[in-house]
Amino acid sequence: MNAQEGTVKTHYWHKLEDGRVQCDVCPRECKLQEGQRGFCFVRANQNDEIVLTTYGLSSGFCIDPIEKKPLSHFLPGTSVLSFGTAGCNLGCQFCQNWDMSKSREMATLADQASPEQLARTAKELSCRSVAFTYNDPTVFMEYADDVADACREQGIRSVAVTAGYMCPEPRREFYSHMDAVDIDFKGFTEAFYSKICSAHLQEVKETLIYVKNETDVWLEITTLLIPGENDSDKELHDMSAWVVEQLGPDVPWHFSAFHPDWKMKNLPATPPSTLRRAREIAIASGIRHVYVGNVHDEEADSTYCHNCGKRLIGRDWYELTKWNLTAKGTCPDCGTLLPGVFEKKPGNWGRKRMPVKISQ
Repeated sequence: MNAQEGTVKTHYWHKLEDGRVQCDVCPRECKLQEGQRGFCFVRANQNDEIVLTTYGLSSGFCIDPIEKKPLSHFLPGTSVLSFGTAGCNLGCQFCQNWDMSKSREMATLADQASPEQLARTAKELSCRSVAFTYNDPTVFMEYADDVADACREQGIRSVAVTAGYMCPEPRREFYSHMDAVDIDFKGFTEAFYSKICSAHLQEVKETLIYVKNETDVWLEITTLLIPGENDSDKELHDMSAWVVEQLGPDVPWHFSAFHPDWKMKNLPATPPSTLRRAREIAIASGIRHVYVGNVHDEEADSTYCHNCGKRLIGRDWYELTKWNLTAKGTCPDCGTLLPGVFEKKPGNWGRKRMPVKISQ
């Protein structure tokens, strides 16, 4: 970090013939004159190069249950040290974390920690992983990569919660540092992505395929269902067919309930029946592990053996209520392996959420 707190040089950019500098981290390809910031607001042109202005800075640190990310097949029951910075490279009108992802007030980033401090804190607090969340880590990938490396040295795993809107070269670098990811698969039409998210669908598809087929990163996906926007039977059938064909039947899929926020306060909240309908469509299409989120539904939040139907992991909100996995991660009745990253015993963090202050 240089003398200007939070600012570091980056690598994915190039100069244009007209004197501007283009950021090459995401498909938005912001072309910036000296002093200008990109769409994400945290990557800027300083001295004819792109810098990250939020390195080491955070809007706060908190210990969450891993199920809150949401991840259901990655170290169930364990705690995860979660944090975000500010800014985002999408413009989702329904953003549930808009106060952070759309923040233009760098003064809100009152907390700070070096990668080594974060890793040390996670270990001291017995967290099994650290999560880059609340806003998209694509825009602060240099900080996230360094934190992930420091955590790996301490035996702590790293989790990304992201929209997957990233260019190929930085994508390869970013995911080489990650252990698990939940990618927001926001819809299945270009119209939805361009109109509601100010982005494009194809690049998200490419990230999903890349992570599943070319990395060892554990992948789960989440879709926030918005009434009248991305919840039709046709879209859910088409989306499910694509997931099965391109990602396979074992990638867990979370359908979450929308609540009116930011620029979409005129729409109603998602009824539980819509989540159930989406889950039924996905399961009928061949997806083996489908969950609902932001509602209380223990049956639909639990994990079942896809072969014999036995309940392997029971969940009530973010708390585990049942654990029937063997030490080998298999069903005790039929011996079928449950896909995921599991330890011999689950964690017992429960549904607690605990803010953390990292001392300097």
